[in-house]
Amino acid sequence: MITYKNESKDSLQSLESSMPVLAMCYDFDKTLTPDDMQAQGFIQSLNVDVNEFWQESNTLAKEHDMDNNLAYMYMMATKSYGKQFLTKEVLADYGSKVALYNGVSTWFERIRQYGLKQGVQIEHYIISSGLKEMIEGTEMAKNGAFKKIYASAFMFDDKGVAVWPAQAINYTNKTQFLFRIQKGVLDINDPGVNDYIRPEEQRVPFRNMIYIGDSDTDIPCMSLVNINGGHSIGVYDPDSKNKDKVYKMMQHHRIRYYASADYTDGSDLDTVVKQIIQKTAAYEALEQQYVRNKHEAES
Repeated sequence: MITYKNESKDSLQSLESSMPVLAMCYDFDKTLTPDDMQAQGFIQSLNVDVNEFWQESNTLAKEHDMDNNLAYMYMMATKSYGKQFLTKEVLADYGSKVALYNGVSTWFERIRQYGLKQGVQIEHYIISSGLKEMIEGTEMAKNGAFKKIYASAFMFDDKGVAVWPAQAINYTNKTQFLFRIQKGVLDINDPGVNDYIRPEEQRVPFRNMIYIGDSDTDIPCMSLVNINGGHSIGVYDPDSKNKDKVYKMMQHHRIRYYASADYTDGSDLDTVVKQIIQKTAAYEALEQQYVRNKHEAES
């Protein structure tokens, strides 16, 4: 947190709470990390070829008219039998070893600090089809970078072993979490997400959302944010420099911007996000004036 001369911790918290909120939402696999998280140690520990694992998982889903994410979770659990106990600790350990794109480990706090200097409170959210338990094992998550992690997750028995899916998140149901963020109803079991909230009372209006993703699975979220005045950003791998997916998303009006998945200070992505933060600060100052005038005129 930035420090202000002669201000206490309580006054700093009060200052933050009065700021407009900008929610930054991220996919995880191939957005923050170059590959699927399960393919960076876990699948290999099962003595299974990575490509064969995904082929078998996709076949299983097709044969049983099954969600692809439920299929891979089933595969992770059943293929662990006799090899390792599938516990939160084991999954978190694999998560801690997941490779990250350049700058990711420091990105979240650095951007939060930049936001505070502009008078904007930045909140980071993960919305991923990957595994919550693995994401929680990353350095950023352990340091409290994320306001909330929405991801597929296991239910664990009294011995701490995964026995059933607790949550399976796919590309279409990802969008519900944007509405939860919008209304400040973050608990996945809270039906308040269906309540009507007047636009001026929404905690994070869509115009104050950034969604960062890499592929077709992010399109529903990107489109929802985009058409409601927010900012969708497509990222591509900085090593392969293959822009086919972001070109397609740009041509189909799914995203407003694209950049290399380089999260270092001064990168193209860093510059775009900072410009959005500056725009948010200016726009919200005007919006607050509008709300004050509106309420006075209606009273």
